[in-house]
This record gives sequence, C-alpha cells and structure tokens, in this order.
Amino acid sequence: LQSCVQLALLPVYLLAYLGLWDALYKKVFPYIMARLAPGYNRKVHKQKQELFSNLGQFAGPAGQLRLLEIGTGTGTNFQFYPAGCRLTCTDPNPNFGQFLRKSLSENSHVQLERSLVASGENLQEIAAGSVDVVVCTLVLCSVSSVERVLREVLRVLRLGGAFYFLEHVAADQSSWIYFWQKVCDPAWKCFGDGCSLSRETQKELEKAKFSELNLRRIHVPLSFVPASPHIIGYAVK
Repeated sequence: LQSCVQLALLPVYLLAYLGLWDALYKKVFPYIMARLAPGYNRKVHKQKQELFSNLGQFAGPAGQLRLLEIGTGTGTNFQFYPAGCRLTCTDPNPNFGQFLRKSLSENSHVQLERSLVASGENLQEIAAGSVDVVVCTLVLCSVSSVERVLREVLRVLRLGGAFYFLEHVAADQSSWIYFWQKVCDPAWKCFGDGCSLSRETQKELEKAKFSELNLRRIHVPLSFVPASPHIIGYAVK
C-alpha cells in the first residue's frame, strides 16, 4: 500500500527533483496552516492552557520571561503566553510573515523582540543561555534532525530553563493506527512540508540531557486519525 502511495506521488517527486516543489509549496503551506490551525487549536485548547499555565515559574530574576518559539508558523500559541513576556520567533519559512503579524496584532500582551528566519537545527543568532523558555509545537515531526534541535534548545536555554512541547507521534507499533501512519507517511511528508506521522519523538526527548522530563501521551480527536497520537509536556535543563 505504501508503494502504491509512492507511485501516485511520482509527479510530486519529479517536481522536487527539478527543484520546483519546495519553492511552490513553501508559498502555499502558510495559507493551508492558517486555515487548519484554528480548528486544531480548538481541539487542544484545554491541553495548551494546562501546559502553559506554569510558564511564569521560569521567569528570570527581574520577573520577565524571555521566550523563544521554534517554528512559530502563524502564531497560534501567542494567546497562551503571559503578559509582558519578551518573545523571539523563528521559522525557516519566511512566507508566514503576514500571518505572524496578524497574530501579534491580536495578542498585544506579547512583546516581540525578534523574528528570525531560521531552522530549529541552527539557532546561531541566539546566544547560549539567553532564554528562559523554549516552545516547540507540531515542529519536531518535520525537522531534519530532532537530536540537533534538542541540542540547540539545551544550548540557548539558561540553567533551570524549560522546553515546552506538543507533538503528534507514532502510535503503538502493534496498532492499526501505526499501520495507516506508515501507509500515509509518503503523502503526508509531501503535503505536510516534511512532516512524518510515525516519528518517535519521545525517545529523542528521553535521550536528550535534560535534568527533568515531564511527558505524557494524549489522544487528540482529529478527523485524520493517524495524526491523533500526541505527546505533551515540558523538560527542564
């Protein structure tokens, strides 16, 4: 079945080989996310509220929270951030700009300090130990290397800072959901900007050198069931 899906995707693979697919899709993808993100956010609103409820505990000595969000996208997490937090946004796709500005105008309690076009694997413009909190939601599923992203997260976090995450992940390998994740993965990666349905992100988090890891599995009631298994939590440096 997976081979049949790959065969159907041959025109996309050809466009990718010619270097045309990425240029086209990166312009279209922000519009897709802007349309889908509000519906997804409604389904995880309670979980996000609970997850981000203790952000203030990681504020610096002056009481101000320096927060870095990796893969900010359309800015759907801004509503959950505490008032006055100093925000740095990063995303490898510059075409999210107009949606980011719209979210900022709707969340005036957030102070944007910098917005960088950068991948999570390469945050060289951000100084080591310079942020209190790093946030990453629905991003680790599509990065080229989760290990490298987590290494960068640990570098930019101050000692005692925290990394917050919410990610869809692989289901139990003996389940039908996992079967369909593997079948759909080739198409999902093409149309989800490199996103994988079957990535075992929790294993990378467990291997990373955090001093504390608070992680739990949840099931998000999505129409597309293979994307329903999630992990949520935070890790402390």
